[in-house]
Amino acid sequence: MTELDPRALRDAFGAFMTGVTVVTAHNAEGNPIGFTANSFSSVSLDPPLVSICIAKTSSNYEALATASGFAVNVLSETQKDVSNTFARPVEDRFAAVTWQKGPHGAPVFDDGSAWFDCSMFKTVEAGDHLILIGKVEAFENSTRPGLGYARGAYVTPTLEAEALNNDANLLVSVLIEHQGKVLLVEDGHGKLSLPETRVGKEGVSTVLQRLITSNGAEAEAGFIYSVYEDEARATHHISFLCQASSDTASCGAFVELSATTLMQITDPAARIMLERFASESRIGNFGVFFGNHVSGKVRPMTSGS
Repeated sequence: MTELDPRALRDAFGAFMTGVTVVTAHNAEGNPIGFTANSFSSVSLDPPLVSICIAKTSSNYEALATASGFAVNVLSETQKDVSNTFARPVEDRFAAVTWQKGPHGAPVFDDGSAWFDCSMFKTVEAGDHLILIGKVEAFENSTRPGLGYARGAYVTPTLEAEALNNDANLLVSVLIEHQGKVLLVEDGHGKLSLPETRVGKEGVSTVLQRLITSNGAEAEAGFIYSVYEDEARATHHISFLCQASSDTASCGAFVELSATTLMQITDPAARIMLERFASESRIGNFGVFFGNHVSGKVRPMTSGS
């Protein structure tokens, strides 16, 4: 076998965009321990299993290898500082977070995207790492977008959006989804559209949050789903996919994207985007569209789960 350059191999592994997690447990003395990891993966739904990897050189190795369980805290895009803290030799890492014991006992964080409190199901020797497979005993999910990581840098949808702030002809829309239904509003002529507005001096982040709030949806700012140039309207358009925790709204309604509903969408470009969303929702595999109102390319949206 040809010897591989470890640094080059690590760089190649880093091309895969992942989510960022903090794995937590308690040591033999009952003290909370934790470390930043992006080696998290879902393994099985029945039984519900997840896995993480820990280096045998880690200071937490013995404690995790013999623990009765662990928790995986999926960080939100506002928790970069938490990720950095748990990746460094800080004396009291847990001072950086608000946490509590999960139902099974491992430390779980507030303000994250999700957490999984697990019992130890199995450990597997894997070279210079140990694979820990946990059985999910309890979990909590939120609408907060997760923190991404690729090629040694964090990835957040807000930063990508802010790069477009200087565009005077930028429109922002929200594709707010709950269990396959999408929030649509009427335009006064019996037609439907996504909530949208033009970006002014406030910036994309502020406008995005106002769009969600003004429609009374229980959702938070999510990921960029589509970026395109609409030549017919002489605008650039960016649409965010946001997950809602319920199907209630004070303006508009959550509806199934049936053929009849799609025919009522006013803007042809938005209708094409929603047709793609309906198709992707059926297989649970989303991508980001880049192009114009007629044609473009869909790039896969990567995930850490």
